[in-house]
Amino acid sequence: MGNCFGTQQVDHHSQSTLKSSSPEDTKKPRDAKQNAPLPPSTNKDSAGTTTDGEAVTLPATGKILMSTTLKIFTLAELKAATRNFKPATVLGEGGFGRVFKGWVDEKTYAPSKVGVGMAVAVKKSNPDSSQGLQEWQAEVKFLGKFSHPNLVKLLGYCWEENQFLLVYEYMQKGSLENHLFRSGRAEPLTWETRLKIAIGAAQGLAFLHTSEKSVIYRDFKASNILLDGDYNSKLSDFGLAKFGPINGNSHVTTRVMGTYGYAAPEYVATGHLYVKSDVYGFGVVLLEMLTGLRALDTNRPSGEHNLVEWAKHSLTEKRKLKKIMDPRLEEQYPMKAALQAGALILKCLESDPRSRPSMEEVLEALQKINAINENPKERSKGSKSKSKANDNRSPVHSKYGRSTNNQRSSTARSHR
Repeated sequence: MGNCFGTQQVDHHSQSTLKSSSPEDTKKPRDAKQNAPLPPSTNKDSAGTTTDGEAVTLPATGKILMSTTLKIFTLAELKAATRNFKPATVLGEGGFGRVFKGWVDEKTYAPSKVGVGMAVAVKKSNPDSSQGLQEWQAEVKFLGKFSHPNLVKLLGYCWEENQFLLVYEYMQKGSLENHLFRSGRAEPLTWETRLKIAIGAAQGLAFLHTSEKSVIYRDFKASNILLDGDYNSKLSDFGLAKFGPINGNSHVTTRVMGTYGYAAPEYVATGHLYVKSDVYGFGVVLLEMLTGLRALDTNRPSGEHNLVEWAKHSLTEKRKLKKIMDPRLEEQYPMKAALQAGALILKCLESDPRSRPSMEEVLEALQKINAINENPKERSKGSKSKSKANDNRSPVHSKYGRSTNNQRSSTARSHR
């Protein structure tokens, strides 16, 4: 879910399901132990190994938390922090349930009055959600273990009265989705800010992919990229995250879950999940950031519903690329940088996962693109052409560029 911690967003649309053709269509027996909270419990000893004997290798950035410092909240504390989950405090809603804004003491995390202490986001399960418990456990499992500047910080959790809740840091600017697609709710993002967000998200994914046990995020999309007050981006919602292949295998086989339009084609077709399946999703989001259009929108003209299929032939030619660029950029970007971003997107969208770059390579490419400065001639030309921007853009922008609440991409989470 992870839609929007900083700006209210309530989505009452039903979620559609991606059916798996995978042979591993989980048929695990129900076990009473599955209903108990499973916070991380491995501890690091002085030799740098976990208690189960595995060696620990710390990535270059971020760190692995071998002993969790998550707070175990009581339901009463979270009720107090959110004013009894008052509707006015709702920040977002999705398949797992709702996210509420609450207030706690900065040091003790005890509930406090509105405006006093530290704002937090409290994700509360929907009693009717069949996917809620497993996603709750996955979030505690991954965010309780990993710490990185580009991963949203999990502060604690609660398991009480058949309710499971998660408490996160509050992200003031909400989701990238809001800034790209919801007209009037958020200020337009400049080219520089978009690159900053993309680089931060790439750093988060690269960290996950290069950790000792590589983690496949599996649900990379604009609504899961949250922004703090300075537009630093952080990945949220680890409910579908999965450890990557081991023992020399190239992929893991699993039930197909994720979001239509972002899920890699090989995963949708076979259930084979590669680390580079995340790279495909990153390419889709980068394309959304360039165009200001959703990955999927059935309200667009026939032939333009799928953004990737419609736009991919325009990414390497200056004239065509200019027409599909987000008009809210007002042509204030270096064309050379935009073309390089287009070329990077095509690499990420390669049909064969082996042909896609790694996230470390994507990050390096983005940093080079970010170093390209707009020359004075381009800036002058861009300023003069602001009034003509609407004339040059693709018709799909003028009619369908700004999304309404009914223009949502279909979410495809399997209801487990």
